Amino acid sequence: MSTTSTNTDTPQMEVYNRIWLSIAERKLKPGTRLKEEKLAEIFSVSRARIRQALAALEHDGLVTLVPHRGAFVSQPSTEEARDVFFARRAIEKSLIIRLCETATPAIIARLNEHVEKERAARDANDIKSSIRLSGGFHLLIGELAGSPYLWDVLRDLVSRTSLIMAMYQTRSHADCGPDEHAEVVAAIQTGDAKHAESLMDHHLDHLEGKLDLEGSVEDTDDLRDLLS
Repeated sequence: MSTTSTNTDTPQMEVYNRIWLSIAERKLKPGTRLKEEKLAEIFSVSRARIRQALAALEHDGLVTLVPHRGAFVSQPSTEEARDVFFARRAIEKSLIIRLCETATPAIIARLNEHVEKERAARDANDIKSSIRLSGGFHLLIGELAGSPYLWDVLRDLVSRTSLIMAMYQTRSHADCGPDEHAEVVAAIQTGDAKHAESLMDHHLDHLEGKLDLEGSVEDTDDLRDLLS
């Protein structure tokens, strides 16, 4: 069960989206326990609603439900990490090619505006915003390419990437740099699909190359703060 930006009207979808966002921003770390009673208190909904949201998150690979123990933020394996980046390359390069064929000045302006926000967050050392905006750039590519289905798939892959980076990335905050994004936008603007595709491939290679497979999980249990 995947969500889009317009599917937020039910209580369980609100829970789903808040947890998804906290994972995407790496506030919820891999291995974090998601206690039903605590979540029900935070969101002021029944535990049945919480269970529905957790089941949807499990379906999307973001949560693991362990019998007699409860729900935990998933801890992706190294094999899953490789598969996620493989899938992202295939999807994002296709979206890039489509954008090179259809990009208008308004689309280029939106992409450049997003990159400038990324630069501002980086210059302000705003790590939270940098993480959110870096993933948001890739989702914006999917949105502007005009494929709701691929956007939905990419949304799940981006959130899984956040888990992977939180678990395995070396201690560097230069996650998904605005300079590389700017190069991709410049190639899209010229309509050079081959060059844009190559830049995106290099960019994702760069991200995957930052993974440290000896990375460890950090413990935390303050769900209210993490989901704020």
